[in-house]
Amino acid sequence: MRTIGLVKEFPAGSTGAIFGRRLTLKAVAGVDLEIAPGETLGLVGESGSGKSTLGRLILKLLEPTAGRVIFAGRDLSALTRRELRGLRREMQIVFQDPYSSLNPRMRVRAIVGEGIEIHKLARGKEKQARIVELLEMVGLGAEALDRYPHEFSGGQRQRIGIARALAVNPRFLVLDEPVSALDVSIQAQIINLLQDLQERLNLTYLFIAHDLRVVEHISRRVAIMYLGKIVELASRDEIYVHARHPYTRALLSAIPTIDAAGRPERIKLPGEVPSPLNPPSGCSFHPRCPYAKDVCRTVVPRLETGRGGHAVACHVFPAP
Repeated sequence: MRTIGLVKEFPAGSTGAIFGRRLTLKAVAGVDLEIAPGETLGLVGESGSGKSTLGRLILKLLEPTAGRVIFAGRDLSALTRRELRGLRREMQIVFQDPYSSLNPRMRVRAIVGEGIEIHKLARGKEKQARIVELLEMVGLGAEALDRYPHEFSGGQRQRIGIARALAVNPRFLVLDEPVSALDVSIQAQIINLLQDLQERLNLTYLFIAHDLRVVEHISRRVAIMYLGKIVELASRDEIYVHARHPYTRALLSAIPTIDAAGRPERIKLPGEVPSPLNPPSGCSFHPRCPYAKDVCRTVVPRLETGRGGHAVACHVFPAP
């Protein structure tokens, strides 16, 4: 899977005009990403950074303003609706909230079997056997078939959501903060499940999160996103040991730890994330960056790739 110059802008509405100029919300501002088959790429950033929008653009749940998504060698923007529907079987999503993403009026057998029905993958006894197989695969069983979502815990509901996504035999999953609404102990169980399923089914993941602590345990590479742009991209070990971008360093310093001696000094960023309606000139991070120079205020840094594929968009700390 690959994105090329992906951009998404939303109209700001009647209130988003200054001096007669209509404003747009720049949710994704030219993202180039590549995810190899079978790998997990972690995508991390604060709320409002554009992570979920990027995930939906990749799945064609949103139409991009500009740019392309290449999946299985095919440009999704060039596909007809019928061709895209056939390809959707191979691309699925697991949502953040395991309760609101499940229809409360449908029983589990209907929720998990919906994709099988739509794509005509099985019927009758074969379909029911497939639904039971999926439930067992995610740690539930046939006893869940005739129950409703409200009868399950949060972790169990997320397992149902995962089973639903797997029902059509996808190759690629967007995991949109799949554990952020769960207790810490349940988070570990779901992450272990996702890793087991990836190995068993040869799945490729885009794992979206705001918590670098969670991403560390599942990702092979990590991309850091800020205000619609990728500001750092490297292997997991490079990110956690040799982070270069000041924003990445600030996120790492906020990870809780019980090792007081080994805890890095907390980097407190001033202010809030700027509005994507009116992003800063130059580097979008410069108003909050303790190392900002004059060039940072005027020139947009490019995402440059250095040693070992470590890419950084920063004038002060360029790629190694």
